[in-house]
Amino acid sequence: MEFTIGGRLEVRITPADVGRRVSVRRHADSGGAGARFTDTVGVLTSWKDGVLSVTRKSGETVHIPESALAAGKVVPAAPARRRGPAASFEELAEVTARAWQPVESEALGDWRLRAAAGFTRRANSALPLGDPGLPLGEALGRVRSWYEERGLPAYVQTATGAAGTQERLCAELEERGWRREVSAQVRTGALAPVGDGDADFAAVRLAREPDAPWLARYQRFSTPGPEVARVLGSGPSVWFATLPGDGDGGAPDAIGRCVVDGRWAGFMAVEVAPERRRRGLARAVMTALARRALEEGASAAWLQVEEDNEAARALYDGMGFVAHHRYHHFRCP
Repeated sequence: MEFTIGGRLEVRITPADVGRRVSVRRHADSGGAGARFTDTVGVLTSWKDGVLSVTRKSGETVHIPESALAAGKVVPAAPARRRGPAASFEELAEVTARAWQPVESEALGDWRLRAAAGFTRRANSALPLGDPGLPLGEALGRVRSWYEERGLPAYVQTATGAAGTQERLCAELEERGWRREVSAQVRTGALAPVGDGDADFAAVRLAREPDAPWLARYQRFSTPGPEVARVLGSGPSVWFATLPGDGDGGAPDAIGRCVVDGRWAGFMAVEVAPERRRRGLARAVMTALARRALEEGASAAWLQVEEDNEAARALYDGMGFVAHHRYHHFRCP
């Protein structure tokens, strides 16, 4: 990464560059002879009181004292990916939201307040898709009170790592004491290779609603309330996949959910019985769902996977899914 002009390190950024993507080199020690350096790339989210804040695509904000700054420059936006369907953050934000709808929703300017009796953070968090119509402090106060009225913790869902994402909002939430609890990747890929895979999907059953065995495998609650069916059934065209177990009754070996929305097919709730993992069952479920989505005219696929789920990330790597951006849930202090 080149920071020099005529062999000299130079700082070529100023506070006027807040909001732009930058690359910054800082001293990792005292800065004396033989000093070591650390590089940070991300969005410059603030520069005040002698400290720069740079938010990486992972959502982590790095604080750099001006005294430690060795070099810095504005850099172009991350290059477009060479695989998978082209998509903007704005398009995917709308598509993913339609695939996981709350029971109750209210507008706050361009933000959406969402609640579903606490079933999943995605359905119980504020989704900022523009201007809340209020100064940020007032907007966050409204978010807090709205969720308090429903007996729920207040969350804001943000995104980083693509053009138009919300690095500055992440940094401002962190400054106000909101805590980032969960981060996940939104991945995209071509749909046809998923449907054309060699997984044995013949035994997979598809239905429009989740039945009791499907819910028994989807272990995200103790006793499912009415909000579970409402959220799971939401979306333009929803399909549930079940791969039955060998025995009579009980939970299936594997399940999955797919929401078809125009050109997009979103995959969610892909779960396999622990004792049946690494046998291609998740691929079988996704292949069956992908084929149905292809029949409905979809051509592109997306899914969400938590950063620490290494097994799922490896599976999706092998199926051609690549990271588009990340989303995060910040909880009110």
